[in-house]
Amino acid sequence: MCNGGADLGVTGLDTLIEHGAGWQGGVAGLYQPLDLRIARCRMSVALPADFDYAARVRQGARLKVATKYVHIAREFFAAKGVHVDLVKLYGSMELAPLTGLADAIVDLVSTGSTLKANRLVEVERIMDISSRLVVNPASLKLKREPIRQLIDAFAAALPAA
Repeated sequence: MCNGGADLGVTGLDTLIEHGAGWQGGVAGLYQPLDLRIARCRMSVALPADFDYAARVRQGARLKVATKYVHIAREFFAAKGVHVDLVKLYGSMELAPLTGLADAIVDLVSTGSTLKANRLVEVERIMDISSRLVVNPASLKLKREPIRQLIDAFAAALPAA
């Protein structure tokens, strides 16, 4: 431990980005030395199969989107020029379109079976997600050699890319 914080950790890229990392940077100054290439999935936009997403976007309609990832969704839709009202939810995101709470969802998708079970279809992939090794920068300064050894051990254990 370093000043009450963890020296190293593992977290998903979705969490890093949602909490201020930006697409490539580090959250709260966390150093991200390795993509561990585990817990792979994707962040996607999904909606009911009978919803004409493309037409609504072309018409400039305002969409209601439920998500736990408000920051990521806002950036994604803004970059596309799509107007959205975001509804922050936790838990079973797939229920939002079924109950009329939202037109679409932004959520993590692995196999797509949960979407299918709720009669939703994936219409856009926002980004690929995997787990990352993160390092406290203060720990890296104070414990450089032991942390470097741990990073190297993790790297050596990863399968070839």
